[in-house]
Amino acid sequence: QVQLVESGGGLVQAGGSLRLSCAASGRSFSNLSMGWFRQAPGKEREFVAAISWISSDTYYADSVKGRFTVSRDNAKNTVYLQMNSLKPEDTAVYYCAARFSRVPTSYQNAYGNWGQGTQVTVSS
Repeated sequence: QVQLVESGGGLVQAGGSLRLSCAASGRSFSNLSMGWFRQAPGKEREFVAAISWISSDTYYADSVKGRFTVSRDNAKNTVYLQMNSLKPEDTAVYYCAARFSRVPTSYQNAYGNWGQGTQVTVSS
């Protein structure tokens, strides 16, 4: 099992930036991939970005490509989501998730461990 705790959400104006953090604990991370997902009110949860812990291969949804960057800090066992040029449509609860594979994927059912989520609100 992997425990995940997100932080860094908040309220920001359109065009602004936020950095989300996901602190992981519980076991070795070398065989993990981490994903970021989000769920807006009244909508289904959707994929945002993913990263392989060991190779740093990354994968992004088209809607955030060029604006968001996913990265990890091995020493801190933390994954980050840097969000720039934020838009009101980025408003959602953001979740990080872990799967026991070195291959990142956008398929959320492949992730077995989830954090509690952090709210991001972008005002126009």
